[in-house]
Amino acid sequence: MSSGPSLAAHRPFVRHPLAHAVVLACLACAALPAARAQTAAPAAAVQVDIPAGTLDQVLNRFAARAGFMITIDAALTAGKSSPGLAGRYGVADGLSTILAGSGLQAVGQAGGGWLLRAAPAQAPAVVQADAAALPTITAVANQLGEVTEGSGHYTPGAIATATRLVLTPRETPQTVSVVTRQEMDDFGLTTIDEVMAHTPGVSIVTYDTERTEYFARGFAIQNFQYDGIPMRRDSSYSAGNTLSDMAIYDRVEVLKGATGLLTGSGEPGATINLIRKKPTREFQGQASLGLGSWSDLRGQVDVGGAIDEAGRVRARGVAAYQHKDSQLDGHERKTAVLYGVVEADLTPSTLLTVGADLQNNDPTRSTWGGIPIFKADGSFNDRPRSFNNGADWSHWDQYTRTVFATVEHFFDNDWVLKAQFNHQINGYDAELGSAASGFPDPLNGSGVSTWEGKYVGKTVADALDLYASGPFQLLGRRHELVAGGSLSKRRWTNRGYWAGSTEIADYDAWNGRLPEPDWDALTPSRNRETTRENGLYGAVRWNLRDDLKLISGARVLNYDGPDIDESGVVVPYLGAVYDLDKRVSLYASGTTIFMPQSAQTEAGKTLDPQEGRNLEAGVKAEFFGGRLNASAAVFHLKQDNYAEATGGLTPGGGTAYRAIDGVGTKGFELELSGQLAPNWQLHAGYSHKVSRQDGKKVSTLTPENQFSLYGSWKPAAVPGLTLGGGTRWQDKTWGDVSHPTLGTVRHEVDGYWVVDAMASYSFSPRLTGRLNVTNLFDKKYYTIFSWYSTYTWGEARAVALNLDYRF
Repeated sequence: MSSGPSLAAHRPFVRHPLAHAVVLACLACAALPAARAQTAAPAAAVQVDIPAGTLDQVLNRFAARAGFMITIDAALTAGKSSPGLAGRYGVADGLSTILAGSGLQAVGQAGGGWLLRAAPAQAPAVVQADAAALPTITAVANQLGEVTEGSGHYTPGAIATATRLVLTPRETPQTVSVVTRQEMDDFGLTTIDEVMAHTPGVSIVTYDTERTEYFARGFAIQNFQYDGIPMRRDSSYSAGNTLSDMAIYDRVEVLKGATGLLTGSGEPGATINLIRKKPTREFQGQASLGLGSWSDLRGQVDVGGAIDEAGRVRARGVAAYQHKDSQLDGHERKTAVLYGVVEADLTPSTLLTVGADLQNNDPTRSTWGGIPIFKADGSFNDRPRSFNNGADWSHWDQYTRTVFATVEHFFDNDWVLKAQFNHQINGYDAELGSAASGFPDPLNGSGVSTWEGKYVGKTVADALDLYASGPFQLLGRRHELVAGGSLSKRRWTNRGYWAGSTEIADYDAWNGRLPEPDWDALTPSRNRETTRENGLYGAVRWNLRDDLKLISGARVLNYDGPDIDESGVVVPYLGAVYDLDKRVSLYASGTTIFMPQSAQTEAGKTLDPQEGRNLEAGVKAEFFGGRLNASAAVFHLKQDNYAEATGGLTPGGGTAYRAIDGVGTKGFELELSGQLAPNWQLHAGYSHKVSRQDGKKVSTLTPENQFSLYGSWKPAAVPGLTLGGGTRWQDKTWGDVSHPTLGTVRHEVDGYWVVDAMASYSFSPRLTGRLNVTNLFDKKYYTIFSWYSTYTWGEARAVALNLDYRF
């Protein structure tokens, strides 16, 4: 099963005892204060410097710093601001100072955590008492950052994807694009494909009905994370990553550039981090039903709350099911999702989280590749958008199974110790047949043959991550450190059956009817590969001045895979942020990532790993207390040590390679997300990139320029009404494809605009209806996959109606 074009490329990583010592010293620094700390609730005084902002933003940042949870009704804090908080405060004192004069009070819970409610007359801002029932919209901070569910915003609060340090976007010296829960809900984004279409700087290439590839900065995105735990995707044997349903996720973060500090090995373009929903202390429930074009039927239930009276144990469950046909004749997909998670306060300072999720994707009449680009006479093979090259028995089932557990412990010196385990299965069962090879004769329909193959396999991955994070004092200033280690094991097994091909008598009359091969009569090829990675990592956020922060770190990585054994590979990280004022900062960073390879020279020596390096500089700003974030960045990304065939052989008789300069990408990105006005949310971005190898443009299946803008507005004159819409544009793309008479030619695809629209109305505080229209003007466009010399039509106009009931 072929994959998309791989972009690789030179220069070995540093292996030096000093670098090992740096990381080990970081670990020692982390262990020492933690060992001296006495276990206690995170109520001891902490040093904070939180700028002025909206009340909920300041509360969430204080919660993240002090290590506690707070439940907030967004309606209570709407329109309220806070001057911020600076100095050393305990939790109660800090909350009292922040809430002074707000008319609100924080009520402590017996099981830990706080609830925010309207304060009775003359009541204190902080009380230790049982809370009255509150509405169930919440905003919670944790070690993954700030929960976006219930915030009402299109921009995130604090995030931790880059370094595990919980920082705001402005404090993070890399470009991070986030699609929040509110944006997903407003635009009905139920799949990760739809989320990526809203993400600035990310483009999508469609291979077939069950397989897409995401690209950023000229490289395919193969690095995925789930709650910060890495999982690598193989697009050749796609197994659920790009079919992920969004029902169970709070937000999706895309960290641009090389991300080796936390992911270890991978490609340098970007990493996608999917953050799961978390339980709430108060009971909340939601049921939704959706109907849409092509017999799209979707139902979803989401229920959670405290299990015991004290609220020490909290749980949440999500179930979703969707049955949808498509614009392609005979194609449909059934998607089933289940998710459950339980949080338990083992002590007031120790939090245990355990959970599991599963997803099944069962399609009918899947395609394999797209439509041949050319007819036999060299003209464009213009087929209707409903054309399906798949056989009537063709299907590519994909499934995921995950079990995870996390323990977090807070110490009284502001340190946090966190351990996380993840067991994940990504599997596939594909019996594929498609009429996608050749060039159809416009006169009699001959000239096309099928691909027929069966592939059954799965990847079983186990990952463990342990780290400590907290402040320390040096030279009279307070700095932050994170240090930890991780290990993972991935085992891929596969059986492949190739049945050959069948000549199609009349391509113009193709309807999918094709005899299914006798798979049991074929001898399968088998794959069994095990990959192990482990490493130590550390990063320090140096507080050089009040307006200047430097983040330095590294990862020492060991990698053991098929025909590859690399140890002691050092992956460095360096970034700096300079505050021009309380709203605007300049930043620069240099990040790297490591990718082993098994290619050998003619002398039999394995080539050094590929190294991805990302140099980035820019300006970031936050306004309205972090409700609006803006960024502008220039970047230069390079992947070195690319394997090029020499024409000779290795001593074992295999193809020999040499290392050459790889792909380099230069470009810039602009992004704006959040609240422009009290009733106006916006997420917009523009990106430009040019990728070259040996002076020749590459990665041209993705656009050099692209733009996206999505927003929603709540007119004050019509309470309960939300109107929204958006557009995305990309310029031309091209690729080298097979031509029936000219051999290999460049095929160019025109740029295009796609416009979407939405409207929702709250009939009551519990019942909301929403209408979404995608591709409003029914723009007809396509993307190509040059590896197969095929193209795929984009989706036509679609309408979806959804009813959401909260209880």
